[in-house]
Amino acid sequence: MLQKIVNGIAIASGVISLTVVGTVGYVFIRKDAIIEDIKGKVMESVMPDGLSGITGGGLPDLGGTSDAAIPPVGEGFGIPSF
Repeated sequence: MLQKIVNGIAIASGVISLTVVGTVGYVFIRKDAIIEDIKGKVMESVMPDGLSGITGGGLPDLGGTSDAAIPPVGEGFGIPSF
């Protein structure tokens, strides 16, 4: 009876070891393709067209940094006077 339990544990250990070795081998062989795929997805998300999806289109287009976009001194949320 004990021999069957030991054999079962040995078979399970072998299956797990082969699975780990197979997965590591697959990733090692395809690492360049995996890296390129991730780079492509990252570049899509940081391109200007992709930014509207990230922010939900809620950012206004100020057209650059002109003086009109900067509020004058004394307006806005400043230090309150008591």
